[in-house]
Amino acid sequence: MRKYYTRPCNFYYGKGAKSLIKKKKALPLAGNKNIAFDQLEIFQRIKHKIVSSKIYPVSKIHKLKKQIKFVVNTDLNKIISKRKSVCGIKLDDPKIIGVLNITPDSFSDGGLFLNKSKALNHAKRMIESGAAIIDIGAESTRPGSKTISETKEWKRLKNIVIKFKNKFKKTPLSLDTRKSYVMKKGIECGVNIINDISGLNFDKKSFNIIKSKKTPFILNHMQGLPNTMQNNPKYNNVLLDIFDFFEKKINYCLNRGYNRRLIIIDPGIGFGKNLNHNLKIMSKISILHSLGCPILIGTSKKRFIKHIVTKFDTKNRFGGTLASVLYGLSQGVQLFRVHNVKEINQGILVYKKILNTN
Repeated sequence: MRKYYTRPCNFYYGKGAKSLIKKKKALPLAGNKNIAFDQLEIFQRIKHKIVSSKIYPVSKIHKLKKQIKFVVNTDLNKIISKRKSVCGIKLDDPKIIGVLNITPDSFSDGGLFLNKSKALNHAKRMIESGAAIIDIGAESTRPGSKTISETKEWKRLKNIVIKFKNKFKKTPLSLDTRKSYVMKKGIECGVNIINDISGLNFDKKSFNIIKSKKTPFILNHMQGLPNTMQNNPKYNNVLLDIFDFFEKKINYCLNRGYNRRLIIIDPGIGFGKNLNHNLKIMSKISILHSLGCPILIGTSKKRFIKHIVTKFDTKNRFGGTLASVLYGLSQGVQLFRVHNVKEINQGILVYKKILNTN
């Protein structure tokens, strides 16, 4: 556990960002000149508690004490470094990951796409609506869900994965699974990305499968298991605890020869977090840029929206989902995993157009 943490803040967008970067008054976030920052929030943590939080102009970092300056400059190099393309997908613009659940019991669309034709038609609609990646899963991980066998999970997936890769050759396919057996089978059938919600904790063989094939993967944070994760989750400080988790896991991968550019991080909104935890993560999510990896969030239709809006809740939660996506976009989040691709893409396009208009 580290003592100091660095969060980029005070963002500028579009032409304004490019102008400030050119004048050397701000720095590009993750190498993207369409979003810039000129301040850093520096947290100091001692024995699981934040003892100070101060905001400094980037231009004043050189005046910090030597011990703090070393950490901040190391973080700053990661914050401004350009994120590499993943499976040919450039990350200088926000990208949408469309959710394809081949499950009978997912909280949002369970049972709708078990049929191969329906699943492939839905994938086609999402791609046409702006999804850059499709994320397919055959085991529900909603709160309270139970684990299914690896053979049952792969049986649901196999034919759809094979058909997808034959039909949509240009669209990367991400496989949402916690099991090394399913990962191996999926990669053999052309899966491009592995999305492990357990953060490599469920199956100890998973990392070796991913590493052996140099497969990009999404490193999620989840406290507990799906059937227990919402039973009174607790953290010392949710934001920094999750940061520590990611830093430890990333270092584990790097020390075993895996490349940082292949890792995408997802803080796991709703996975072992209550409303307050989710809001704290979202409000300061830009701290994760100092890990040097692309950031993904999955807030689509999540229950935390209901807890905020109460009597104004709706079945599809479009409004709450879009609000969280646009806030994430303002903080430099690069990837958004959503169910309603067309509506979210519409919101992103309008938001970007406004930001880039003088």
